[in-house]
Amino acid sequence: MDLEIAYQRCLDCLVRSIDELAAPPPLEQIEPIASLIVQAMTGQWRYFHTPSHIFEVGGSDDPIEVLAALFHDLVYVQVDSGINLNVSRYISSYIKEEDGQIVILDEAELPDDRGFEIALRVFGFKAGQILDPFRGQNEFLSAAIATCVLSPFLPTTDLVAIAACIEATIPFRGTSPEGLTASETLQKNIESIDRDWNLGWTLEDVYAIVQRAVRLANRDVENFALPNSAEFLDNTWNLLPETNHELIGANSYTVRGYRRSIQKMEGFINFLKPERVFSQYRGEPDDETYQCLLENTRKNLETAKLYLGIKLITIAVLEALSYRLGRNVHISTLMGEFPEPGVRTPALEQYLPPISIEHPPRTALEAEVLALLSKGRTRESAYDLKNSPVATFIIRAVGFECVTDLLVAAKEFLAGKLPSEAFLQHKLLRNSQVDIVETLSRGVVRLAQSRALMFDLDRDRETDSIDPIRV
Repeated sequence: MDLEIAYQRCLDCLVRSIDELAAPPPLEQIEPIASLIVQAMTGQWRYFHTPSHIFEVGGSDDPIEVLAALFHDLVYVQVDSGINLNVSRYISSYIKEEDGQIVILDEAELPDDRGFEIALRVFGFKAGQILDPFRGQNEFLSAAIATCVLSPFLPTTDLVAIAACIEATIPFRGTSPEGLTASETLQKNIESIDRDWNLGWTLEDVYAIVQRAVRLANRDVENFALPNSAEFLDNTWNLLPETNHELIGANSYTVRGYRRSIQKMEGFINFLKPERVFSQYRGEPDDETYQCLLENTRKNLETAKLYLGIKLITIAVLEALSYRLGRNVHISTLMGEFPEPGVRTPALEQYLPPISIEHPPRTALEAEVLALLSKGRTRESAYDLKNSPVATFIIRAVGFECVTDLLVAAKEFLAGKLPSEAFLQHKLLRNSQVDIVETLSRGVVRLAQSRALMFDLDRDRETDSIDPIRV
């Protein structure tokens, strides 16, 4: 999204929502807030958590939801490699860094600020608490900025509701030790705030606040329930470079670096359960909608598990082969450079023989994954092909029934429990209709020879073009 378009849309959302809740805000005070949001959401490493994402999450006419969505991903320490400088000035008075961790200041050190206190109470956090990157750190700091920045324009009741929406976007939570869901815990926190601050809410008002928060939080993760698994994987591929920064350079990242990114995502997808992705609270969403979300998510996760498992096997084989050259070999050395429009470059796939499928897909899931590998996801990414020619070659050679055994061996190799050459001697890599290791090895050699030939031709052309008189 164009920066100017993103800024103007953000500004319009801020002005319209604040006006609807309270009173028309002074434009000169709102413009810096819009700039702050757009700058944070267009950081160097932002590929998925961008302005487009916050507008999608805020996709309703409810001004509380719109405002919460604008702020909910403002802080993302793992993606931004820290806290954006423009953002940090709003929260630097409340936090400190100790031993690489972000810590809320002790009670005696904390400024008396209602906006920050709202965030503390809604999240159930305490002064002096160490923030956990995977248990609300980013969401809490984003909410604290929202409540502090918006406090001159909105009453406490609206600020609590906004913070509640952002709290609900803490992802993938189970029940608490007390047996409460995340939504029920949020309800308890809001009831406590209402009692202590005499906000005058009824129990139905509290329920409505949590229902709104659940509605927004479910939109935040709605890509998990996309009806098309290829689109779900597209979003997954946009997430990879946000926390694997070396992937930004399409031709400079290493085989090992790419493998680490696939390995982390494969482990995460295998851990995840649909019930931890979407929430339901007091009829929000209704049973039919909720079950549809769960079913679509379950299908997408199953597809992603098999797809990523095969991708991990493939990159493990390539990494084991790369050890014959060195420990930090660029992936372009083995597979060829990432294609550019109008530029013809040799690629490993050109040197892989066509093979028939000896073991065709046995299920609809396997057929879908084979199509995703061979034909590709729906969109190209800036750092990776949308299709997977080497993975397609391997799965055509061994069949889906061998994935489990090969994945176990690949993970043993990657964990250092199996030497690279021992992994390459695995019977499934050697005894199929084609020797996978030997074929890939020959392909890499032929790729290198082709690139050397292209270099020689380019050098000859440059030599022929030199003007001998000027020399």
